[in-house]
Amino acid sequence: MTSHRTLPEPMRAFRIGDLKGEHPIWSYGGARISSGRWHEAGASIIYCSEHYSTAMLEKLVYYDGEMPPYQHFLQITIPAGTSYEVADSDLLTGWAIPDGEAARRFGRDWFQEERSAILIVPSVVARMERNIVINASHAEFSKIKVGLETPIWWDERLFD
Repeated sequence: MTSHRTLPEPMRAFRIGDLKGEHPIWSYGGARISSGRWHEAGASIIYCSEHYSTAMLEKLVYYDGEMPPYQHFLQITIPAGTSYEVADSDLLTGWAIPDGEAARRFGRDWFQEERSAILIVPSVVARMERNIVINASHAEFSKIKVGLETPIWWDERLFD
């Protein structure tokens, strides 16, 4: 179902958040409070996307057609040699169902067992794209580098 490896080269990822939000953009504060598709509340994990455009789509699904205010993005560099696991969507039955129980159970086990620093998962919003779940409790977490918070420019046509 999964594969455990180390990255052969650095991987780039993107995270979008509200600069004026309750938690900093580079934070697992929200994940500690609420469960998500790949984790249970209380886990110190950070979600991001492999591509900037996927990060935008992931953010837009929560704003009901309105332009999200104060959004900034971070470019994240995950160094070569970082341990990773891939959740194989073809073998993980029910991962995309709205209640997310199959994915959450898988992510909970991955997190608790500290199987890798990152978990590469499919995006529900853009099925051919991937998201990355980062285990902030993993020993390799401190090697992940984060760029500056940069404002997002939303094209008005997305909200017509």
